[in-house]
Amino acid sequence: MQEKYKYRYNHEEQILYKFYYGAISLEEIKSSWIHAFENNLIPKETKGFILDYRKATFDMRINEYPGISDFYKDNLAVFRNKKIGILSDKPETVVVVMMVESKDDGYYSRPFSTLEAAKAWVLDKYL
Repeated sequence: MQEKYKYRYNHEEQILYKFYYGAISLEEIKSSWIHAFENNLIPKETKGFILDYRKATFDMRINEYPGISDFYKDNLAVFRNKKIGILSDKPETVVVVMMVESKDDGYYSRPFSTLEAAKAWVLDKYL
């Protein structure tokens, strides 16, 4: 089975990096987060998240996109007031991210094309 995602936590920055690979479904997004919750991969001191979709594509229908923001809202114990910087270099992925961003409620998300910009935003270096 092909690896679809991996995690890397930077203790100095207090950011959880999540990298996605290949075609990703809504259920895979949800199950990957549940895996992180169940395996204590998100330390309490986490300041935010950077999700890297540059090596992935969304494999879902347009009516499924709100399910991403619904998942974040349903798990505010983890995501409340956190920033989720989303890296993408594909226009179709940025559109999905912007749709998710429009539904932000209790957390913040924003698309980025560079890691440096995403990191600066998550760490409050600019808004």
